[in-house]
Amino acid sequence: MKRLALALFPALLLLGACADLQKRLGDPPKPAPVSPQITEGTLRARAAEQLALGQKQFDGGDMDNAQKNLAQSLEHGMLSKADQSTARKYLAMIHCVSNREAQCRDEFRRAFEINPDFALTQAEDGHPIWGPVYRSVRTQLIAEREAAAAASRPRIPLAKAEQFLADGMVKYDAGDYPEAHRLLELSLKEGLKDKADQVKAMKHTAFCLCLESKYPQCRAEFVKIYEIDPDFDLSPAEAGHPQWTKTFASAKAQGKRMVAEKAAKEKADKERAEKAATKSAVTPPTAGATPPKKN
Repeated sequence: MKRLALALFPALLLLGACADLQKRLGDPPKPAPVSPQITEGTLRARAAEQLALGQKQFDGGDMDNAQKNLAQSLEHGMLSKADQSTARKYLAMIHCVSNREAQCRDEFRRAFEINPDFALTQAEDGHPIWGPVYRSVRTQLIAEREAAAAASRPRIPLAKAEQFLADGMVKYDAGDYPEAHRLLELSLKEGLKDKADQVKAMKHTAFCLCLESKYPQCRAEFVKIYEIDPDFDLSPAEAGHPQWTKTFASAKAQGKRMVAEKAAKEKADKERAEKAATKSAVTPPTAGATPPKKN
């Protein structure tokens, strides 16, 4: 028995040493968890969800969280240009209602730069807080684009009427509507040669009158355009302007009636002339008429 104990003693020492070593080394490391793979589709879906959530929060009046989600939807870089401009639009409106006009202008400008077709709806355009800021940014960008286009063209001296038109548009874009009105009227009096220039001058004259709250004169100016261009219409962005929406709608209806009446009158006159010509050609000579002499 004593001899057996002595034989087992080295084995027991070895087992104890192994156990002590295992305690020192600790448990074997666990395999690292596999990180989920983030794909382009995942980012695009997340951006769309954040955009939709931001819009919903905006409609619910939760401006802080709406701003956060809208900004995060843009950070992924996966939204389409139309959706990017939509996110920028809501960010601009949040800044405007939070009395941050500079940031509001910046976001509207980015929306236009991302998507040239960007425009507010008629209801959004008419909002008293962000509507004026949006229209100011739009006017400024249009002026900048026209100035850039003009700078790229060869310098050709304009005729007097065309120069009045160009100067009037500069004043209109700058918001000096009385002076713009005066110059545009001068361009028409001098005699603009191009039909498109005539329509442009008359349209912006009407805009000036409406912006000066001279609505009967504004309406009359819109109606006169249909004498030059029976198919005249405003662009959706122009037609939605709250200062002349109703005035233009009324003028358009009157102008279209005037065009239809003129066309009907011309058609009736033409038919009468054709009947008279046909009758004259088939009517035989009256009895007792002297036949023509023969040589």
